[in-house]
Amino acid sequence: MGGAGRDGAGPDAAGKEQARLQARADENELIREAQGGSRVAFDSLVRQYEHQVLRLALHLTGSEHDAEDIYQEAFLKAFRYIGNFRFECSFYTWIYRIVTNLCLDQLRRKKTRREDHAVVLDHSGDEIDLLASVSDNRSFSNPARELDRKQLGEKIQAALVKLTPRERMVFELKHYQGLRLRTIGEMLNTTEETAKNTLFRATKKLRGQLAELR
Repeated sequence: MGGAGRDGAGPDAAGKEQARLQARADENELIREAQGGSRVAFDSLVRQYEHQVLRLALHLTGSEHDAEDIYQEAFLKAFRYIGNFRFECSFYTWIYRIVTNLCLDQLRRKKTRREDHAVVLDHSGDEIDLLASVSDNRSFSNPARELDRKQLGEKIQAALVKLTPRERMVFELKHYQGLRLRTIGEMLNTTEETAKNTLFRATKKLRGQLAELR
């Protein structure tokens, strides 16, 4: 019976893998057509990823205006350089790399940051409750607690500003976009190990800044 169960799961898994490979093949065909000058093919690629690109740009910049500018610039850049695409990664990774580089440039130009969530993950995947670094002896008072939370949010934002643009970018992509370190490394033209070290450095700096709140 166990063997029958495995046999039943086999075709299903094979079917999913076949569908994934077919989708990749279809995408590669669109890329080749776009490289040949087909605007229709490129527009099809845009439709597949436009929402993800806009969402990523908005999350990383915290500004609708900046996100829309980066969205436009990213696809213009992709259209201009589609001929350089070498099929060594997916189009998803390639366009995300363009977006993250544009956001890095934006972060270097502007020091502003949005207020971030209070719970993040450290380099080993464990949760860090940034609010836990603040003792709240007035938890019975909701207005006071909300004030504490607001003040902490401002301190978190100030701490994030002290990270380098690349540290902030890796931190954002890992914790708020949920991307794997290997993918982040590919996007930033570096290795998975370098991305991991950058994330560790960013987390250590952030925790060091917040430790002053104890």
